[in-house]
Amino acid sequence: MRFPPVLARNLLKRSGTMSRDHSVLVVDDDDAMREMIVSLLEDEGLTAAGAATADEALERLTDFECDVVLSDIRMPGRSGIDLLGEIREMRPETAVVLMTAFGSIDSAVEAIRAGATDYITKPFKKDALLVTLEKAFERRALEEENRRLRRAVDRTSSFGDLLGASPVMREIFALIRKIADGRSSVLITGDSGTGKEVVARTIHFSGARSARPFVPINCTAIPEGLLESELFGHVKGAFTGAHITKRGLFEQANGGTLFLDEIGDLGPSLQGKLLRVLQDREIRPVGGNTSVKVDVRIIAATNRNLRHEIEAGRFRRDLFYRLNVIPIEIPPLRERPEDIPLLASACLRKHADNRAFHLTPAAIERLQRCRWDGNIRELENVIERTIALCEGPEIGPDDLPLPDEPGVAQGLPDGARLLQEALVAPLSLAELEDRYIDEVLEHTHGNKVQAARILGINRRTLYRRGDRRSRENREEAPG
Repeated sequence: MRFPPVLARNLLKRSGTMSRDHSVLVVDDDDAMREMIVSLLEDEGLTAAGAATADEALERLTDFECDVVLSDIRMPGRSGIDLLGEIREMRPETAVVLMTAFGSIDSAVEAIRAGATDYITKPFKKDALLVTLEKAFERRALEEENRRLRRAVDRTSSFGDLLGASPVMREIFALIRKIADGRSSVLITGDSGTGKEVVARTIHFSGARSARPFVPINCTAIPEGLLESELFGHVKGAFTGAHITKRGLFEQANGGTLFLDEIGDLGPSLQGKLLRVLQDREIRPVGGNTSVKVDVRIIAATNRNLRHEIEAGRFRRDLFYRLNVIPIEIPPLRERPEDIPLLASACLRKHADNRAFHLTPAAIERLQRCRWDGNIRELENVIERTIALCEGPEIGPDDLPLPDEPGVAQGLPDGARLLQEALVAPLSLAELEDRYIDEVLEHTHGNKVQAARILGINRRTLYRRGDRRSRENREEAPG
């Protein structure tokens, strides 16, 4: 719909000023209207340009950096909705405001559904246009800030599939960046469920070997009698049932990475053969007479303390030093509660099946108080169960299928151990009671309400005990 120049001037009654340094591309086949809007925006201190068609607008966008495209919906050729779709693909960061002279609800709904930032109905006053553009500028700035923050979070709180905001995880990210391109052996230690295989995969796929195979094997999942053949392969007829020659995992991983999970459970015979491979960089298939050169990076993982295993005679010291060239220790989840919000959100996305769930701050706080003896694996289990049972999109602390006092029931002090210590170094009943209460308080992170509930005493009793201990300490202090 075309507007006479006089009417166009009346539509844009001048008032106020806009000093923000933003740019707008005005797309309208009505020459008078387009020129009037461009002139007005320039008077307001904005950079403005015009285009008569969608095709001309797309051509202008190749060399005109603009914050907002202000486009009429109905134009000859491609419509404003068509232009919007092109812009979202070509310049997704650019806000688009659509103008319509018809004022229909259908047009507005279509515009918003298509991804428009906003719409404005002709005829409009200058103030209405400037307010609409101001909102578009603000939204674009907010989206850009969100993108910047997400990039910052991605850089500092994730690496590949690894997530973590805690200082120790950031140190692990930095170490992975340093070692990813190398070939030195890596030994990853940590409790079950802490993500040792995820660390191994991140090392492989972040480095120069990423285009080559990553081959994982759990050393406890295969009987030792078969594990040698699985690792090194065998020739036809090497043993009963060896009807064909088989390539082992070392050959399959050639040029890439072999991940040996639960390396602490490897038997003595295979420990010696693995040591030979690490020294000579060659393997000999079971029943074979010739060796095969392999270029494989070894990443091993275990939840055992291999130094203790060495002292107990169950693990070879020389193999340990061959594997432990680059050690990476992953602490249990209870020692890095800062990582729980990120991990819980990732678990939500994984199991929500595109449904919109979110954890309230109180729910996240409750998750952070848990002990998580099963680490990330246990956290994921809880989140998956929560999604299955939760009725609404908002997940509060009471929706989490956790013990009444999270972290306490899973990590209570060992009373039997305390009794054994009391026999070695005799303690009075009062001293033994104090020791147990102190450990319960430690496990509840000093929360006296939780501790009193576990101990089965009134919390005022616990407070009086604290006051008594304080007085005793003051009296025993010198001077």
